[in-house]
Amino acid sequence: MSAPDILPPAARAFDAVAAAFDARYGAWRSVSAQRRAVRRSLLRAFPAGARLLELGGGTGDDALFLAERRRDVLVTDASPAMVHAASARLGDRVKFQPRVVPAERLGALADAWQADNASPFDGAFSNFAGLNCVADLAPVARGLARLLRTDARLLLVLFGTTSPGEVLVQLMRRDPSAAFRRRSRGEVPARLGGNHFTVRYHRAASLVRTMSPWFQLVARRGIGIFVPPSAAEPWISGHPRLLGILESLDRAASTPLAILGDHVLYEFRRTATPASEAKP
Repeated sequence: MSAPDILPPAARAFDAVAAAFDARYGAWRSVSAQRRAVRRSLLRAFPAGARLLELGGGTGDDALFLAERRRDVLVTDASPAMVHAASARLGDRVKFQPRVVPAERLGALADAWQADNASPFDGAFSNFAGLNCVADLAPVARGLARLLRTDARLLLVLFGTTSPGEVLVQLMRRDPSAAFRRRSRGEVPARLGGNHFTVRYHRAASLVRTMSPWFQLVARRGIGIFVPPSAAEPWISGHPRLLGILESLDRAASTPLAILGDHVLYEFRRTATPASEAKP
């Protein structure tokens, strides 16, 4: 599974940057500001003692944050190098060791979980657009339905499709194709670490249809409405006072202007629909 030539393209790309990922993105103040907004929602949704599943957990940054606040997190990621980094970071501070599991193969994780007679998770989440690397979210929805208990919360943070900040920053960089790429409805080429893959900008209505009948949307919040996208780095990190003002505006506008976020946080509730109906 871990051989680079058989990894999915997106996993291969993130494998290539795993060693330097935190050094690059962790230093960017815009990313930190958006992460703080997501973490406020995570703490509201998941009480202390909750057993959580993370999709696309990367190097384990959010899992460590939650573990330090008495949440148990199983980190999954399609990239073996990211999972290795998460394991090194989390050590014995988590009950569950991180696993290499592409989001599209959550059904296999559900099979193994149920074979071990393990209890369903109290919640799940995916941060910073990991699921935008997945073209078809139907297998993700089915797998999650089998892994989460009734009334569990599911928080998915995806790229927004109408981000004025992205348009403004990319036009200032004289890149109109990048400015409007989120309006594309098919797969969009992307590149990271010298590797090519594709992303898909999932529409809200399509996401809600795909997640039903096992999940019901209960809230939607914008992440990075005024706080600019990472494309504004490193410039915006050099202006912490301005960024602080923009972060305050984001807190006030996250619900009414959710659609305008660089990312959008979708909060779902697991319905009582039997998990058996989620099998393909």
